Amino acid sequence: MADKSQICSVWVGSETGILKGVSLSKKRAFNFCDMSSVSREQEICALTWGDQQESEVLVGCVNGSVKTFSTEKGVFTETRVCGDFSQGRFTGIAVTDRSLITCVESGLLKVWTEGSADTAEINVGGGVCRMRQNPSQRHRVATGGKENPLKVWDLERPDKPIFTAKNVANDWLDLRVPVWVRDVAFIPDSDRIVTCTGYHQVRVYDPSTPQRRPVLEAEFGEYPLTALALPTGHDHVVVGNTHGQIAVLDLRKGLVRGCMKGLAGGVRGLQCHPSSPLLASCGLDRFLRIHSLEDRSTVHKVYLKSRLNCVLLSSRDLELVGSDAAGEVEEVKEEERDEVWDSMETVREKGEKRAALEEEEEECGETGEKEEKKKKRKKAKK
Repeated sequence: MADKSQICSVWVGSETGILKGVSLSKKRAFNFCDMSSVSREQEICALTWGDQQESEVLVGCVNGSVKTFSTEKGVFTETRVCGDFSQGRFTGIAVTDRSLITCVESGLLKVWTEGSADTAEINVGGGVCRMRQNPSQRHRVATGGKENPLKVWDLERPDKPIFTAKNVANDWLDLRVPVWVRDVAFIPDSDRIVTCTGYHQVRVYDPSTPQRRPVLEAEFGEYPLTALALPTGHDHVVVGNTHGQIAVLDLRKGLVRGCMKGLAGGVRGLQCHPSSPLLASCGLDRFLRIHSLEDRSTVHKVYLKSRLNCVLLSSRDLELVGSDAAGEVEEVKEEERDEVWDSMETVREKGEKRAALEEEEEECGETGEKEEKKKKRKKAKK
């Protein structure tokens, strides 16, 4: 069974611009922001660690600012402008030893070097949906989007991508298959890359081979896939779609191995624990969930009041109560909404209502016929 203690706290970014820290062990939620200035302009669309010690969280906002939050002090320590509304929202944030890497929807990828006024810019193509960093080679990133195929960039040689995926063959009607990369991840200990698309496909690419088309393709469901995460073991991938469905797919055979239950809204953020079979997810139904990947059971379920965009796991617990943390603290109750739903009446669909009415009419007709027969028998006896 999964060790529940491996995840001590979770950081979540919301549509309202509030950075939420959830201590699963203490069942407390922390809201970090100035509540008087909450607006959609501050919506959080990207989260990442600022260092390997997990002492800083980098927060990318829709208005183009990147905020640095200290997990030790419980306050935002720095804000830098890395874009604006006209360039679109952040599709990814990453860091190297001395640089900050940002990418926006318009396709402008920037490398902000510490201590230097110069900024390296790369045009990776418009319609970008996701930018991801290679965790083992941090100077390499992958990008992809709508009509923008998967590309791998070496930031030390940014003139052109070191790998550009080729579109799959035409369909059975000999029509071009549209391209829509929604999320991407580097498979550890290999050169392979996995993507999910807005047309419910999961594809695996291998840049170490001459083949630029996928070496494996699988499908899940009928709805656009929005996020993916890689669990331990490297031979599976977890994907989520716009209808709140999360599935585990086998990357060796392309088969669905199981599905998570309980979600009621589109999935926006997924992350697997690096050493334990645990999955964190968040989305439009305002719940943070922790699932076990072994038996697919729900380990934690916390209602956070706002629609959630991204999630970040931490092995450190939140120790901000009683400190100078500039945030609101509240007790959280797991499975909070279930009591409300259980007390509500079940609403039938129109088809079910019609069927119920027809059944009632048939029953009434049968009882009426029986009464008429009884009356006739009484008259015949007289």
